[in-house]
Amino acid sequence: MLHETFANPQTTIKSDRFVLRPLKVSDAGLVSMYASDEKLARGTRSIPHPLPPGTVEAQINRANDPSVPEEIWALDGTASGHAEVLGLISLSRMDRAQSEVFYWVAPAFWNVGFATEAVKTLIAANPHQADHYFAEAFQDNPGSARVLTNCGFDYLGDAEAFSVARNAVVPTWTYTLKTKT
Repeated sequence: MLHETFANPQTTIKSDRFVLRPLKVSDAGLVSMYASDEKLARGTRSIPHPLPPGTVEAQINRANDPSVPEEIWALDGTASGHAEVLGLISLSRMDRAQSEVFYWVAPAFWNVGFATEAVKTLIAANPHQADHYFAEAFQDNPGSARVLTNCGFDYLGDAEAFSVARNAVVPTWTYTLKTKT
């Protein structure tokens, strides 16, 4: 059995139905297949559509670079009989003990609570020791907004973000969660 080593000392976090673990080189195939879905790409800021060759491999390399202020976890469902990758969730460090959370779940696993479980699990683990979390949802994606409110995030206001797949600035709802009093 080949064991992969990681330069990034990122933690593995267990939830009820999957584990959040660092990305592996062997995840590239599933992540590429999911990220190639136009519906998924249009729901994110950063996934281009069509997906250029090498994009996912570059993301995996970046995810394992300890100098990058973002950590990316795969939602790995193998222990529960699910797919090895159900989606991705990431935290980007901000200043003043704040982090921003981004996530996506493959369309085959939508509407079964995986995104909500991933966000709740990551926030509970609080690997950045953040006092505040921020997140956003495109206004044409109420399901993603529901994930955030189900996780205790409060609506902060409207904003805009650029979507690579849409090649456009898209209206967003911005959310915040205070973790420490």
